[in-house]
Amino acid sequence: MLYGNKRGSYRQVFVDSWEAYRQGRPLAGVMALIVAVILRHPEYQALLANPDAVLDQDFPPEAGQSNPFMHMALHVSLEEFLALDQPAGIATLYAKALEKIEAHALQHFFVECLGEAIWQAQRYGAAPDFAAMLDCVRRRLALATPDEDAAKHW
Repeated sequence: MLYGNKRGSYRQVFVDSWEAYRQGRPLAGVMALIVAVILRHPEYQALLANPDAVLDQDFPPEAGQSNPFMHMALHVSLEEFLALDQPAGIATLYAKALEKIEAHALQHFFVECLGEAIWQAQRYGAAPDFAAMLDCVRRRLALATPDEDAAKHW
């Protein structure tokens, strides 16, 4: 559902953005955001430099692989959610948590919960439940925070 039959073209945007950055070309539109995400994920940079090998590659979870394109796309989505404060309250939750957790590590709390929300939506043929996503983040942050009183305020 997420990629449909356009998986290659969605992935190509990441490859093109990375190539433009490496060549010093201007980054238009969402390309700057995509490159910022790629720069925070050096483990995917070589992969993006070899598009023939990855544009059609499957990344089955059964093989112990996470899909790097899905992971980076979730980061891009999170950045857009934060910029729009949609779902409502996400920016405040993120800002509060950022006081205690390093930014990239914090983003992974959100990205994992967003991925779960998308998976549930696909599984049940429904729209993603973003309220459940925020609840998921709050629960995970509470587990990661040693100060139980502070955790209650997430």
